[in-house]
Amino acid sequence: MKITLITVVYNGEAFLKDCIESVVAQTHQDLEYIVVDGKSTDKTLSIIEGYKDNIHKFRSEMDDGLYDAINKGIKLATGEVVGILNADDMFASDAVLNKVAEAFIQNPDLDAVYGDLNYIHPLTQKITRQWKSKQTTWADIRKGWMPAHPTLYLKRDLFEKLGDYALDLGTTADYDLILRYFHKHKIKAQYLPELMVNMRMGGVSNQSFNSRYLAFINDYKALKRNEIPNPILTILRKKLSKLVQFIS
Repeated sequence: MKITLITVVYNGEAFLKDCIESVVAQTHQDLEYIVVDGKSTDKTLSIIEGYKDNIHKFRSEMDDGLYDAINKGIKLATGEVVGILNADDMFASDAVLNKVAEAFIQNPDLDAVYGDLNYIHPLTQKITRQWKSKQTTWADIRKGWMPAHPTLYLKRDLFEKLGDYALDLGTTADYDLILRYFHKHKIKAQYLPELMVNMRMGGVSNQSFNSRYLAFINDYKALKRNEIPNPILTILRKKLSKLVQFIS
């Protein structure tokens, strides 16, 4: 099964090599790796050049942010399944994509697969949070639960049928897509009880009070857009569900 993996990056010289190395190490052979760069001005492009034999498609141009770049990558994709690995993140093992492919092959009716994620310190790589997922239903999504987006793999034709990432919701675009796919359209998804991604802390939605406030507003808009009842309660449940992820 051909899997397309997309990495988007802008001035990511600090951690991009770790990300790409974890992709190169994957044992799954039928892989299309796409890198979309936002016209970086640091050493990002030279790092990408060093892995040109492992990158099947590359685009470097100005964009309208993270999700615009992801949408560009999706349009370039030819794999049956599409996943995203952010430039700051790494696969947790070299078998992740093999396990994703096996799940889809064993159950051809599946639309999506997702798994577990660790948040790690950017420099020390010490685990600070653990996102343990579960087999979900649309009802869980309505209550504020969501799978870890960096572990989510989707059939490519879903983007054509149900739309790609909305560009008017900022960092909430991934949540909106999950609400649209899992709740509104009730796609068939399977949880893989596997640690799939180590994600560095410090996402753009958690940088300041203003960014957190904007994320709250956009969460509300996404919930209303996808016809989730009691959106404020759902947001509170979503926030509270993250408390169990923290470890000492």
